[in-house]
Amino acid sequence: MWKYALSFALLIAFGALLFPRNEGAPRIASLSPEEELKVKQATLSQDMKLTDDLCRTQCSLELRRVLNVSEGAPLEKKQQELVALQQQHPHMEQLIWTQRSQTVDKGIQAGSLPDALRTMTEPKLREAKQKTDRGESYQSLPFQFDGDTYFVLGVPSNSSETALLGVVKQSILKHVENHQLKNLRIVTYPADNHYKIESVDSRTLRDVKVRHPEENEGTSHYHVNQVVVRFNQEPTQADLAKIDSEIGTSHYRKIGYTYIFESKQMEAKQLMNYFKKWNVAYAEPHFLYLTNSEAVDSAVNADTARKEAQISDELKPNDTLYQRYQWNLPNIETEQGWTISKGSDQIKVAIVDTGVDINHPDLKDQLISGYNVVNTDAAPLDDVGHGTHVAGVIGAVVNNNIGVAGMSWYNRIMPVKVLDQSGAGSTYSVAQGIIWATDHGAKVINMSLGNYADANFLHDAIKYAYDHDVVLIAASGNDNTETPGYPAAYPEVFAVAATDSNKNKASFSNYGDYVDAAAPGVSIASTYPHNQYAALSGTSMASPHVTALAALIRSVNPDLKNTEVMQIMRETAQDIGPKGKDKYYGHGLIDVVAALKRAEATKNPQSMQSPQQQPEPVSTLPEWTQRLLDRLWGR
Repeated sequence: MWKYALSFALLIAFGALLFPRNEGAPRIASLSPEEELKVKQATLSQDMKLTDDLCRTQCSLELRRVLNVSEGAPLEKKQQELVALQQQHPHMEQLIWTQRSQTVDKGIQAGSLPDALRTMTEPKLREAKQKTDRGESYQSLPFQFDGDTYFVLGVPSNSSETALLGVVKQSILKHVENHQLKNLRIVTYPADNHYKIESVDSRTLRDVKVRHPEENEGTSHYHVNQVVVRFNQEPTQADLAKIDSEIGTSHYRKIGYTYIFESKQMEAKQLMNYFKKWNVAYAEPHFLYLTNSEAVDSAVNADTARKEAQISDELKPNDTLYQRYQWNLPNIETEQGWTISKGSDQIKVAIVDTGVDINHPDLKDQLISGYNVVNTDAAPLDDVGHGTHVAGVIGAVVNNNIGVAGMSWYNRIMPVKVLDQSGAGSTYSVAQGIIWATDHGAKVINMSLGNYADANFLHDAIKYAYDHDVVLIAASGNDNTETPGYPAAYPEVFAVAATDSNKNKASFSNYGDYVDAAAPGVSIASTYPHNQYAALSGTSMASPHVTALAALIRSVNPDLKNTEVMQIMRETAQDIGPKGKDKYYGHGLIDVVAALKRAEATKNPQSMQSPQQQPEPVSTLPEWTQRLLDRLWGR
């Protein structure tokens, strides 16, 4: 635990530089690469500390739940409950139901431990037994075994006559650490999958040798032997045969009118030069896109932030981790917004990401069929954790007495896996995922991913979805740079920056004139694979807040166009930076209740305020009448 304390102290020391309180533009300190790397390492440790706390809290609550529902039950029933609990939470490697008069080894058990691990846990289990016999809860300090972190806990029953003890393996900590090392760019770009990767300056396409993690800023990565081509005139079979013979094609793929060629003998720049002689709209590298999540970047006291939110208790959901950890929803007036709308199962939300844990108890009832672009024969399962976390922000089941609460109660989530187990995906994968989601009825698409390259191929897919009336939301990126990131910087996309619990710009959040609005993105508690929960930070976490709001707006009034949904979110945002639209927060921090009130008013245009009070009304009465008739007639 001492390493967490040290990291926390480092975080506070840098916090004075990164988060000065002010009324105008954020004064972000200019740190050297080494200094910025230290901040990132400290924030990663803090992120892991919060994830550890979520794990411990969830495990304790689950043990207490089982104790309460099985108090006085026969031994056979208790054994069944333990087995079921372990199946639901495989990280609880051993569970022991013990009575006050028993020794630990005489209790009802589920699961077993290797001999060496059992020897390590025996004194901690005895200590847990002594505590629970006195009616006190117990949690041990973390300890290491075979490269993993473990802890022992004990929870007494209400009568203190019985107790549940557990040995918990926290593989989630190593998983979060490994994933966030990449997302935070604490390591240089990891070509740890099947990709053959080159790094280039996004503007000039000149080669960049990334020797230090901070040099990833403004750098893009692409497949060395591949090129993306869109022909102005569809090539014939004879044309394709000629191309094959001249470049030594190993294979090619086609999506829409766009081709991806892979050569056995030529690299991307040679291929781009080769296709100049053909009648092409563009020939560009086949870029890779990365997740935009990051570790916790400020010493946020979630409890303090929560206490400052003066919201009546009746609006708070009963999800067990909500009040302690989810500062983010009250911060944007979500609870009051639920009095207007809690969503609609008719409005589908696609998450174009690493997939989703389709068996997570806090998500499975919200999911609809999705698609796996990476492996079309497999379900869109999340093998990273990023997409599952994003999904929980949008639609974790609310008021089910477990875990966290999503922003929407009823909107259905469509998982579209375009990023592989390394957290990266190609232009082709992302574009195909966007088009598939559009063709299968998604009304809102979240893209918590990015690259600094303006790829025509991806832009074509974005335009396709936009022209089909989809609201497109994307994370701006986590390099604290004004360099535009894509797809967020495309004009058809609503770009999202990140804020902390004090409504300040998150230190990592990218910025620029393309940013539309900001949303909470620091220390966000949400769902994680294998029935777990984690706290992550990044514009990846800010983006789904806006996606959920767009889905709620469309739930209030399904007749709103995508442009109107985006304009409502801009016009109702809280202006928290320099007056008016600025490059750090865009139009400001999203305001759920204000946006839903505006959307509700559009259902009766005559009730809307005068132009002097509300500039640029969303639509006119004749348009709404026609749209309503079109819906009634099924047009």
